[in-house]
Amino acid sequence: MGPVKQQPDAVSVTPEQRPVVFYDGACPLCSREIAHYRRIDRAQRLRWVDAATEAKLLAAHGLDLERAMAELHVLDGNGGWHRGVDAFLVIWSRLPAYRWLARLVSALGLRIPLGFVYRRFATWRYRNRCGTNSCAVAMGSRGR
Repeated sequence: MGPVKQQPDAVSVTPEQRPVVFYDGACPLCSREIAHYRRIDRAQRLRWVDAATEAKLLAAHGLDLERAMAELHVLDGNGGWHRGVDAFLVIWSRLPAYRWLARLVSALGLRIPLGFVYRRFATWRYRNRCGTNSCAVAMGSRGR
């Protein structure tokens, strides 16, 4: 995936244009981080979807639960998918408090090394959280 294009500072974004962030809401670390982003997303530039409870929405966008739980995914307003660090770049580029970070990561060419670190962490997190089918058990008990 290529670098994320920076979005203009325009505040008005229609719901159809908002990127959709699919995250693991049953993961304590993931939930804390997303809760932080949601608090500062006062203009609702992003749509936040807990993949653990929205199986039908995942399926409607062609994303299965296993892939959604394995790493952060963002579906942009043009229908393009972004995963891992590229997903964070989409999030950060939409949040005024984090735009500088998206620009810095892109300008310094940090996408690839950060992507490597993120994939290692995401693999470890997924294996420890979902490796024994605990994600499927958790999803069933939460009323998908």
